Amino acid sequence: MVILKSTIKGWLVWLLMGLALLAAASVVDAREGVGQERDAAAAAQDYRLGPGDGVKITVFQNPDLSLETRVSESGAISYPLVGSVPVGGLSVAAAEKAIADGLKKGGFVLQPQVTVVLQQVRGAQVAVLGQVARPGRYPLESTATKVTDALALAGGTAPQGADKVILTGMRNGRRVRAEIDVTDLFVTWTPEKDVPVMAGDTLYVHRAPQVYVYGEVQRAGAYRVERQMTVLQALAMGGGLSPRGTERGIRIHRRGEDGATRVLTPQLNDPVQADDVVVVREALF
Repeated sequence: MVILKSTIKGWLVWLLMGLALLAAASVVDAREGVGQERDAAAAAQDYRLGPGDGVKITVFQNPDLSLETRVSESGAISYPLVGSVPVGGLSVAAAEKAIADGLKKGGFVLQPQVTVVLQQVRGAQVAVLGQVARPGRYPLESTATKVTDALALAGGTAPQGADKVILTGMRNGRRVRAEIDVTDLFVTWTPEKDVPVMAGDTLYVHRAPQVYVYGEVQRAGAYRVERQMTVLQALAMGGGLSPRGTERGIRIHRRGEDGATRVLTPQLNDPVQADDVVVVREALF
């Protein structure tokens, strides 16, 4: 009888502990749910408006100024009384302020309280073009997506792609263009240069610069210009000199900014430039 009571008592203890754990888990899930809702609300506020996004605009105590519209391809909306308002690249809060400023400056509403609700997202994409594994348009997974993240979505830079990426888009209603050296981000560890991409941005990876090796070499052809590549390294890419080639016969044909081509007699440690033609002449004797 004593053993039975002890067993029942043990079961009750385990049952109570289990119920307590379930209750604690429910509290944690509820807190996580609230946290996720807060994160979603914060992300919506940080989201940058782009072409095609659908928004609903209301002004407190001014129902006649309510409007449902879309952001145009130029990144603007047409709003009553105010006219064209550039909102492309602005956050929801910044767009509210821009509309409110227009109403206030025009004397239409003394103290406008503007609310912008993002109803449909169509501009939350980035286009990755050029020398990448999979060119195309990709959805932005978060407002914290960086240039390297977008390149990863496209499978990374192709072997013939350049180290630099050209970014174009809208910021504060203005078109911007920037060149980001992706390799330099990691070689010199400057992650602050890995700028965020926004809805409607385009990333373009150009073809890598090339040097052309010609004449008395083992493998004539076009080769990628690596960082700080020298004439000797360019010749090594071509397999080196052939038995009939001579170092004294090395010439570089280089086109200047004026379009004219100059013929140079380089040293082996001199750097090569994009589109240089390295010619190795045959030894006379």
